[in-house]
Amino acid sequence: MDTPRLRRLATTELDAAEIVAIRSIMDDAFGTDEDERFTDDDWDHAVGGVHFVLDLGGVIVSHAAVVERRLWVAERPLRTGYVEAVATAPAHQGAGHGSQVMTAATTWIRRHDELGCLGTGRQAFYERLGWRTWHGPSSVRAADGLERTPDDDGYLMVLATPTSPVLDPASPISCEWRPGDVW
Repeated sequence: MDTPRLRRLATTELDAAEIVAIRSIMDDAFGTDEDERFTDDDWDHAVGGVHFVLDLGGVIVSHAAVVERRLWVAERPLRTGYVEAVATAPAHQGAGHGSQVMTAATTWIRRHDELGCLGTGRQAFYERLGWRTWHGPSSVRAADGLERTPDDDGYLMVLATPTSPVLDPASPISCEWRPGDVW
């Protein structure tokens, strides 16, 4: 059995073959359902950050990215490590590979950011790693001001870090606008 190798890479350090492999994992893991599939916007959201890549025998089987974003909690801006593009190749799911890349991403955020955040429908997976569901109302900062994103309420999870202020998880949370899914 191959020993897993976990690497931390900047986007600029990923070669073309690695990007193709990661995108393939995302496509396979998220499927083709219109509401769930992994889009080009989703990939763009993961670019420019730090990638946690796990391979077996030189084949990438799991990935997570952390990108810097500014989120506002109760109107307080926080430097946030935002988790994007988390998936494990379907043939390798259930072996702990997703937990390995997310443990590395979580450790990175705790060392570098005031807050961690991600959006998911799989809260139990992340709760094991210290993430907590955000219960306050979510919004996006659009050109016209705050616009509620009620579909994201209860979908967001946060990670406190050593530099996090005391946060009330019922407070409003907002992000900057971006193409595709704002959260």
